[in-house]
Amino acid sequence: MAFTIAIDGPAASGKGTIARQLAARFGYAHLDTGLLYRAVGKQMLDGRDPLDAAQALTPEDVAGEGLRTNAVGQAASRVAALPEVRKALLDFQRAFARRDGGAVLDGRDIGTVICPEAEAKIFVIASPETRAERRHKELVEAGHDLSYDEVLADVHERDERDMGRADAPLKPAADAVTIDTTALGIDEAVARAIAVVEAARG
Repeated sequence: MAFTIAIDGPAASGKGTIARQLAARFGYAHLDTGLLYRAVGKQMLDGRDPLDAAQALTPEDVAGEGLRTNAVGQAASRVAALPEVRKALLDFQRAFARRDGGAVLDGRDIGTVICPEAEAKIFVIASPETRAERRHKELVEAGHDLSYDEVLADVHERDERDMGRADAPLKPAADAVTIDTTALGIDEAVARAIAVVEAARG
């Protein structure tokens, strides 16, 4: 039986962590849709046309190395603003969402565009400063040499691009439940998300 959980939110809000834990809790498949755009963005940085990359994307591309760098994140945000790229990746995401056994998708437009009929919709937010702290810690631990101020500027830039794009801007679905993780620990944020899903499952 298909049951879709749509989780949206800006970069480093905690949506990926929540999505993975919900998938594990309910035994659903999980798709980080941002990795689709990161895979296309990485290929664009390597000189490939982004539409060609999107149309030919394989699961191996999405599982590839080097998708979590800051440069690839910026490239992903740029290609995600291209309507033809978004359209090329739409069917892939929708088919995943309606697979038997349930699915959790996290991204920027899951509840509004990809899966407007999702049974459970969650919009995860946190202050830009909190998100920059989280992302800076991740990047430093991964060996990247970036200052907090650089990461905060990057967060603001990506927010502006994601929320301001004409096609599928980042915004909560009208029926999404918002979870603000600024002052929440992981366990508390996940517990709130579980409650939303359990209510939707009846």
